Amino acid sequence: MRKANYMQTGVIFNIQKFSINDGPGIRTVVFFKGCPLHCKWCANPESQLAKIQILWDKKKCLHCHHCLEICLQKAISLKNDNIFIDTNKCTLCKQCINTCPQKALTSEGEIKTVQQVLDIVLQDEVFYEESDGGITLSGGEFLMQTQFAKELLIAAKEKNLHTCCETTGFCTPEKFQHIIQYIDYILFDLKHWNSQKHLEGTGVDNKLILTNMKYAISTGKKVLPRIPVIPKFNDSLEDAKRFCEVLHDVGSNQCQLLPFHQFGENKYYLLNKKYAYENQPALHREDLQEYLQIFLDNDIHAFF
Repeated sequence: MRKANYMQTGVIFNIQKFSINDGPGIRTVVFFKGCPLHCKWCANPESQLAKIQILWDKKKCLHCHHCLEICLQKAISLKNDNIFIDTNKCTLCKQCINTCPQKALTSEGEIKTVQQVLDIVLQDEVFYEESDGGITLSGGEFLMQTQFAKELLIAAKEKNLHTCCETTGFCTPEKFQHIIQYIDYILFDLKHWNSQKHLEGTGVDNKLILTNMKYAISTGKKVLPRIPVIPKFNDSLEDAKRFCEVLHDVGSNQCQLLPFHQFGENKYYLLNKKYAYENQPALHREDLQEYLQIFLDNDIHAFF
């Protein structure tokens, strides 16, 4: 394996330490910005756009409109007393952020080198050694920044770190097959068993996803399929049965069920976006016992 390019840059929006839910052991999770899917229930809507963007907090805003006046690119406009930022015009000079009297404007995302990310990750190296943990690439979708992801994974391997990823698996088979050689453990999301329904809920169909999942499993990679259980989308007992068929077809006998939650609701507010699942009650484990049992009855080791 060649030496990593430690100066390669990428756009991330968070680095989360001491995670115990994103792969084995204690892990540091690097969240990549940009995603080819636009799931209507997405808990990280700020991750969907691949570049740095500006968020507006209406609760903090004085409505002084200073940001409109100071923006030389005219990227900020007012609609129904709400501030809108045109990401195509915005050059991220951050003058609006720096001069906002109430700090109602903030930026989401930052450019970092592989070295800068690895320096943070290695701060907790002792915890990885004690717990068999390591680094996890998440997002967004890390496969959208393939070169940055590749260099970061190679650098992690040079430091003998266990590598893991959380992925939608939506990319060309060639790109997918190339990048997973550097990954030890794959947390692989599957949103719907039906391609058309998948398209309606996420903006893309599931053909590439299933192709890549099947390939990863066939090569002996450690792959954990994960199903976000979403109300009125894929939460029926019939859906559970069909998921079992798909899992058998790709060669997996296990999956993790992720009950729908509302943790990302406030982020839509900051992005000035409509949230499709507003006021939808969260699902809990006790709500999904029959759903879970379908998997167990079909020889799929399912768990929460």
